[in-house]
Amino acid sequence: MKNKIIRLTIALFWIGSITGLAFMWLWFYMVSSNTGDWFGPMPNLETLENPKTNLSSELYTADGVIIGKYYRENRTNISYEKISPNLINALIATEDIRFEKHSGIDLQGSFAILWYLFKGDKRGSSTISQQLSKNLFKTRGEKYEGGLSKSNNKLKLVINKTKEWITAVQIERSYTKKEIITMYLNTVDFGSNAFGIATAAQTFYSIPQDSLSINQAAVLVGLLKAPTYYSPIYNPDNALARRNTVLEQLEKYSFISAAQQSSLSSQPLNLKYEVENHNKGSATYFRSYITRYLLRWCADRNIDLYEDGIKIYTTIDSKIQTHAESAVAEHMAYLQSKFFTYWKNKTPWRDEEMKEIPNFIERVAKTTERWKMYKDIYDGDTVKVWAAMNRKLPMRIFSWKGEIDTMLSPMDSIRYYKHFLHAGMLSMDPHSGYIKAWVGGIDHKHFKYDHVKQGTRQPGSTFKPFVYTAALDLGYSPCYELPDLPVTFETGVDNETWTPQNSDGVYSGEMFTIRKAMANSINSITANLVKKVGPQAVVSYAQRMGITTPLEPVPALCLGVFDVSLYDMVGAYSTFVNQGVWTEPLFITRIEDKNGNVLQEFVPKRREALSEETAYLMVHMLKGATEEKGGTALGLNKYGLLWNGAEIGGKTGTTQNYSDGWFVGITTQLATGVWVGGDDRSIHFRSMNDGQGARMAMPIWAIFMNSVYNDPKTGIVKERFPMPANPLSVEINCKKVKSDSIMQRSNTGNANPTNKKQVIQDF
Repeated sequence: MKNKIIRLTIALFWIGSITGLAFMWLWFYMVSSNTGDWFGPMPNLETLENPKTNLSSELYTADGVIIGKYYRENRTNISYEKISPNLINALIATEDIRFEKHSGIDLQGSFAILWYLFKGDKRGSSTISQQLSKNLFKTRGEKYEGGLSKSNNKLKLVINKTKEWITAVQIERSYTKKEIITMYLNTVDFGSNAFGIATAAQTFYSIPQDSLSINQAAVLVGLLKAPTYYSPIYNPDNALARRNTVLEQLEKYSFISAAQQSSLSSQPLNLKYEVENHNKGSATYFRSYITRYLLRWCADRNIDLYEDGIKIYTTIDSKIQTHAESAVAEHMAYLQSKFFTYWKNKTPWRDEEMKEIPNFIERVAKTTERWKMYKDIYDGDTVKVWAAMNRKLPMRIFSWKGEIDTMLSPMDSIRYYKHFLHAGMLSMDPHSGYIKAWVGGIDHKHFKYDHVKQGTRQPGSTFKPFVYTAALDLGYSPCYELPDLPVTFETGVDNETWTPQNSDGVYSGEMFTIRKAMANSINSITANLVKKVGPQAVVSYAQRMGITTPLEPVPALCLGVFDVSLYDMVGAYSTFVNQGVWTEPLFITRIEDKNGNVLQEFVPKRREALSEETAYLMVHMLKGATEEKGGTALGLNKYGLLWNGAEIGGKTGTTQNYSDGWFVGITTQLATGVWVGGDDRSIHFRSMNDGQGARMAMPIWAIFMNSVYNDPKTGIVKERFPMPANPLSVEINCKKVKSDSIMQRSNTGNANPTNKKQVIQDF
């Protein structure tokens, strides 16, 4: 009897085992083949071997610094060799201690999970490979659902778990253990829009992931169980407890000692949390501009900027960019304080007679998004709209001492922000065309408008070099003399005339070489010269040197009355340094795909705009601002920039009512332009003393160049401008030239010898 029971037990065991195995085989077959569409599809073999993950596209400086990302999921891939060992140890100890031994499924834990799932007890026993299948292929998403998945939640969990088992085994067959753990750490969600360990390390600790300490690695691995519940930002107590659990696991499996575990558990989280966004970091305005460019570029090539992980290599130099941003911040903080004091208890929006512009703020208010929103909310009832616009709200506002939390009405906010002065700055290598620094404003979070390329303003006297370029190229010498006397033009309208005035309203009657006249920025002599060469010639030269905004061939052109961009102006001045060859300012060198294949290399447009001699003569003319008596850039002396062998050329510019202050300066290695002014032309200083380009813009240039020269890492050094290869055809030392002589050059290299002949006759 006893033997029969034993035989029966054995038989039942084998029958049960075979039946169970058959059921399991059938179950796995049905799930994998999606029998009757009950279970939903599985990732196919091609998908498993070529998984697609959403990768952040990355923006690099010329010296290899990441300054921006484009993503829906902020993710950057890294190789196994660069993963912190502390992180790998913490991950294996906590999530999958038998990772190196199993083939995708940890049988010891996985069979038990079925029972817990049916009981409703949410326990985790997934291997890293199973978790990877869930992260990488979204096996629990609607895409992979079948009829049974939608009918019963508990059954859905079992089906999902089965799919993850099958996929995990296939993953293990397709990849090595190192590849699996690398893919997992590159795809897992750490919360705070940080996908992958590289982004998580930067987000929570602002360090490269290979620098993670044991404690930092433990915090990040602890997040994986539930990124929100264990968030060190939103639930720090939970995060601390979970970190200590990870440390206990590390000690349990001998990755650390008991003494280490005890010591580390007593330490605080010590976060350095910062979520990446385009309002923070370096070159924010440049990143904003280049985004619009990249979206167009990607659209033409069927590339998704936010998912395809392309790498964009820019011309920006991170060190020079930092110096540029610091220079703008330093001077603008000082200038803004001065401006607030200047207009204390008064409004700065003034007309040409310095009278307050009535209803100025009200007109501005009607252009804001908030006005439009209230207008929609209140169905166009302007009484209610104005009431809402004057109702105080909690706001965080910009100040040069840091953001301020306060209560302001939208109208008060507009009034406050309209008191601010703004700035733009661009610096480029005049030879290669590479833009080295781009500062589009004072704070990208609060002021989005870019004053480098998006904005255009009157350049004032910084436009005068185009007049002098035309004259030199048509036969005049830097030593040619003209009197400082009124010059009158007929406007062609009802016998009206126009006589430009000097900035101080005085005509000295003295004779000036045109070099000294440009250095002193004497309007009457510039007007005299434009009368000789003709406004159309000036337009032609300006356009040849890269000015793209509309210019009219009228006499007032000589005083810079037509709007230009800082981007165009810096490119134009670079022509002088680059031996007469205009080079379009360039901001991208190449774009690569996620595998490092070059998609496009970028080369700047170039054209020969001037002869080499004319270009050098204009460099000599621009140096006059720092060398001639009364030169408008002699203020650079106090910064020590004009000593120790440094040759600098430049031109200041100030517009009507002191609305715009400009300075464009050239050295052998950099051409740099600065603009400063109000958001509206009606917002400005009241006098030349404070509102001139030499006071508003030139100090930024000086602070910048000083810091660049003093930083050997920039590679920018003090040098003299080289002479042309061929001897000059004119004498540029005006002391050797008789005051009544008329200097003229040969036709070699001149752009328009016919016009030159006419100019000589005009003498």
